Amino acid sequence: MIPRYSRPQMQAIWSDENKFSIFLKIEVYACQAMANHGFIPRHVAEIIEKFGAFDKNRIDEIEKETRHDVIAFVTNVCENIKNSAEKELYKSYNKEQINDAIRYIHYGMTSSDVLDTCLSYQLKESSEMIIDGLRKVLVKLKEISIKYKHQKTIGRSHGVHAEPISFGQKMLGFYCEFERGLRRFELAKDEVSYCMISGPVGNFSVTSMEIEREVGEKLGLKPMICSTQVIPRDIHANFFATIGVLASSIEHIAIEIRHLQRTEVLEVEEGFGKGQKGSSAMPHKKNPILSENLTGLARMLRSYVVPAMENVALWHERDISHSSVERIIAPDACVLLDFALHRLFELLDNLVINSDNMEKNLHILGNIYFSHISLLALTRLGIARDDAYKIIQRNAMIAWKEKDLNFLEALKNDSELLEIIEKSNKKDFFEEIEKHNYLKYVDEVYKRIL
Repeated sequence: MIPRYSRPQMQAIWSDENKFSIFLKIEVYACQAMANHGFIPRHVAEIIEKFGAFDKNRIDEIEKETRHDVIAFVTNVCENIKNSAEKELYKSYNKEQINDAIRYIHYGMTSSDVLDTCLSYQLKESSEMIIDGLRKVLVKLKEISIKYKHQKTIGRSHGVHAEPISFGQKMLGFYCEFERGLRRFELAKDEVSYCMISGPVGNFSVTSMEIEREVGEKLGLKPMICSTQVIPRDIHANFFATIGVLASSIEHIAIEIRHLQRTEVLEVEEGFGKGQKGSSAMPHKKNPILSENLTGLARMLRSYVVPAMENVALWHERDISHSSVERIIAPDACVLLDFALHRLFELLDNLVINSDNMEKNLHILGNIYFSHISLLALTRLGIARDDAYKIIQRNAMIAWKEKDLNFLEALKNDSELLEIIEKSNKKDFFEEIEKHNYLKYVDEVYKRIL
């Protein structure tokens, strides 16, 4: 991922240096476990742990010839063991013991044992940072929703005025969505946190399940229940699909903020820093650039889901058609999601909420949002719903077109309606409508959630 959309902490997890460090941990832990169970001599594990090292540039050089990254890594580690150990040749270990270490490293393992276990470890580490970002977003959404619980604003369906709602409850809806996202992601993290040390085609022909379990414990990973030569890719597909859903939630709130920042609405605004400029041509511009950026990032994050799904169907016990895909999507998706969550937190932390504009926008159409309550009030007088609908609708359209005329005033001037009210002797018909409390259950909704 390009630096513009990366945080250094997350990039570090996916660096080659970190990847090879994890490779080395896996090899060391595997040798220790094998020594514990008598598969290899004890001194092999000690020498590899003490003298095992790698040089990224040298690995790249070897890989040009071998065209195999794990072989290049193991070859370089063996070189370093030999060079480092020879300096202390007769202090701790003899030459034969050093040769044992070089012979027994990677014993009984296949490349995917290292590659897939490393990928699991990186995904788990990345997930912990992503979960931290999600929790920060949730704290901010909760804070806003509580502060504006009783702030009335117009609800919209199809982008058109509907009925009043609580702005806090609007934000509480996003809180619930991201809380669901957190739960899903925690499950995805748990599912992807597997260790595999099962050898060629996953049959443990040389290693053992105990070795796999012991390596996994040291890495904080679970032993893979049933692997082939790889960890099954439906596990990874689920991980990236969960990222895709989270991306859609990020876009959902970003779209809402973009709509509410339109000049004609201006109920919320992204923070605008001192010295910030919105347009190279128009100095008055203050654009919703962060939420627009999040919309774009969400598109990219969702684009990784399909290749992850297509990686599930590998040939027999393995092929490497998934490898090139994962080298791209695994770091990019994790780095980008981490960045997007921190950008969303920044957006929410600096969000300007214009309560006055919310109040003003409630009334710009002459309170036609009373139409639903008026319709129900009329049907309670015994009028057929379709007939009542026609009366209410024609008055709503009058109020919509004649900006100076309030909807309730239009109703009070409707002779057909007045005749119905007079016959029913319902003197408080209009008073009941005006006093209707649209937020009467808001406290109960908050109790149910928080």
